[in-house]
Amino acid sequence: MIRPLLLLAAALVFSPALQAQQIQRQLGDFDFKLGTDASRTMAHGLVSPSAVGAFHGGLDLSHPSGWYFGQYAPSMGLTPTSTLRLDSYLGYKRRFDDSLGFEAGLIHYSQPYLAGSDSYALYGGISVLGSHFGGALRDNPNNRTGTLFADLGHLPLFDVDLTVKVAHHRLGTPFTIGDGSQVDAFSDWSLELSRPWLGIDLNLIYSDSDLRGVGCDAYAGINRYCESMVTLKAQRSFF
Repeated sequence: MIRPLLLLAAALVFSPALQAQQIQRQLGDFDFKLGTDASRTMAHGLVSPSAVGAFHGGLDLSHPSGWYFGQYAPSMGLTPTSTLRLDSYLGYKRRFDDSLGFEAGLIHYSQPYLAGSDSYALYGGISVLGSHFGGALRDNPNNRTGTLFADLGHLPLFDVDLTVKVAHHRLGTPFTIGDGSQVDAFSDWSLELSRPWLGIDLNLIYSDSDLRGVGCDAYAGINRYCESMVTLKAQRSFF
């Protein structure tokens, strides 16, 4: 049932009849969202990054009580070179006032057609004056990861949005590299500046890790690249 639901969501998301990047409807007591990006602040910071050129999208249902659940697919697996990936989450969010709130939940990462690929992460965070700070612990027998996440929102002085992520990974089995040494842990991080320009979402991303050279053979972290990399990404929504 999951795959047909996601394919239906993908069909809606990429339909040229849609006039917004995210559509929102009221379904009884639930607020329903469907779009190309994860709806949740915490989930958006912790879901797997979308593969380059992959169809991606997700849906989200939230209740006035604060409970919510949803599903985001970094890759729909619609092309011969891509694999279906699903990030499903359940959480609770509460605001005390306009300047303070908290959020906590659970994410299930899976690739339904690859055996043994499932893992889970507990996450939580706070919202303060429009900025969001959080962290997560991901349980994967091959790579246990702790992540800290900060979305500082809009910086008026520079007219950009700033997001920072730092993660530490501990491998379940040490990785032996070419020179015979072993890697059993590593850290990585990323800094992203983003802003809209002429209808295009511009993102400048700096990413790096503490692995170098042949040590990068052991890398499987939050970034697409092991060593220092600056990426400029431009994305335009056609609906």
